[in-house]
Amino acid sequence: MIVRIMGEGQVKLADSHFAELNKLDDELLAEMESGDESGFRRTLSALLDAVRRLGEPLPDDALEPSELILPAPDASLDEVREMLSDDGLIPG
Repeated sequence: MIVRIMGEGQVKLADSHFAELNKLDDELLAEMESGDESGFRRTLSALLDAVRRLGEPLPDDALEPSELILPAPDASLDEVREMLSDDGLIPG
Protein backbone atom coordinates (compact mmCIF):
# COMPACT_ATOMS: atom_id res chain seq x y z
CA MET A 1 0.00 0.00 0.00
CA ILE A 2 1.25 3.49 -0.86
CA VAL A 3 0.66 6.19 1.76
CA ARG A 4 1.22 9.91 1.22
CA ILE A 5 1.99 12.16 4.17
CA MET A 6 1.06 15.64 3.04
CA GLY A 7 4.11 17.85 2.77
CA GLU A 8 6.54 14.93 3.16
CA GLY A 9 6.14 12.42 0.35
CA GLN A 10 5.13 8.82 -0.19
CA VAL A 11 5.85 5.66 1.77
CA LYS A 12 5.34 2.05 0.75
CA LEU A 13 3.82 -0.08 3.54
CA ALA A 14 3.14 -3.79 3.71
CA ASP A 15 -0.55 -4.61 4.15
CA SER A 16 0.39 -6.51 7.32
CA HIS A 17 0.74 -3.13 9.12
CA PHE A 18 -2.84 -2.13 8.37
CA ALA A 19 -4.22 -3.33 11.74
CA GLU A 20 -1.71 -1.28 13.76
CA LEU A 21 -2.42 1.85 11.73
CA ASN A 22 -6.18 1.30 11.89
CA LYS A 23 -6.02 1.16 15.72
CA LEU A 24 -4.27 4.55 15.79
CA ASP A 25 -6.80 5.91 13.29
CA ASP A 26 -9.67 4.80 15.55
CA GLU A 27 -8.04 6.60 18.50
CA LEU A 28 -7.55 9.73 16.40
CA LEU A 29 -11.18 9.70 15.31
CA ALA A 30 -12.40 9.37 18.92
CA GLU A 31 -10.18 12.26 20.03
CA MET A 32 -11.45 14.41 17.21
CA GLU A 33 -15.06 13.65 18.05
CA SER A 34 -14.48 14.59 21.68
CA GLY A 35 -12.44 17.70 20.80
CA ASP A 36 -9.39 16.38 22.69
CA GLU A 37 -6.72 18.60 21.12
CA SER A 38 -3.78 17.19 23.11
CA GLY A 39 -4.86 13.61 22.45
CA PHE A 40 -5.31 14.44 18.77
CA ARG A 41 -1.77 15.87 18.57
CA ARG A 42 -0.28 12.85 20.36
CA THR A 43 -2.13 10.28 18.24
CA LEU A 44 -1.54 12.06 14.93
CA SER A 45 2.17 12.12 15.76
CA ALA A 46 2.08 8.40 16.67
CA LEU A 47 0.25 7.53 13.44
CA LEU A 48 2.72 9.44 11.27
CA ASP A 49 5.68 8.02 13.20
CA ALA A 50 4.34 4.48 12.68
CA VAL A 51 4.02 5.05 8.93
CA ARG A 52 7.58 6.39 8.77
CA ARG A 53 8.95 3.57 10.95
CA LEU A 54 7.13 0.70 9.25
CA GLY A 55 7.31 1.95 5.69
CA GLU A 56 9.92 2.43 3.02
CA PRO A 57 10.12 5.96 1.62
CA LEU A 58 9.68 6.20 -2.14
CA PRO A 59 12.15 8.35 -4.06
CA ASP A 60 11.17 12.02 -4.31
CA ASP A 61 10.77 11.71 -8.08
CA ALA A 62 8.38 8.73 -7.79
CA LEU A 63 4.74 9.52 -8.34
CA GLU A 64 2.66 6.48 -7.45
CA PRO A 65 -1.09 6.61 -6.84
CA SER A 66 -1.57 6.91 -3.07
CA GLU A 67 -4.08 4.57 -1.47
CA LEU A 68 -4.08 6.67 1.72
CA ILE A 69 -3.40 10.34 2.27
CA LEU A 70 -2.48 11.42 5.78
CA PRO A 71 -2.34 15.00 7.06
CA ALA A 72 0.86 16.90 7.64
CA PRO A 73 2.25 16.73 11.19
CA ASP A 74 1.21 20.34 11.85
CA ALA A 75 -2.36 19.94 10.55
CA SER A 76 -5.01 21.37 12.84
CA LEU A 77 -7.87 19.37 14.28
CA ASP A 78 -10.27 21.27 11.99
CA GLU A 79 -8.16 20.60 8.90
CA VAL A 80 -8.13 16.88 9.64
CA ARG A 81 -11.88 16.92 10.29
CA GLU A 82 -12.29 18.18 6.73
CA MET A 83 -10.19 15.26 5.40
CA LEU A 84 -12.19 12.62 7.23
CA SER A 85 -15.08 10.61 6.00
CA ASP A 86 -17.11 8.47 8.40
CA ASP A 87 -14.43 5.78 8.07
CA GLY A 88 -11.55 7.86 9.39
CA LEU A 89 -8.27 8.43 7.60
CA ILE A 90 -7.68 4.72 7.05
CA PRO A 91 -10.69 2.97 5.47
CA GLY A 92 -11.63 -0.10 7.46
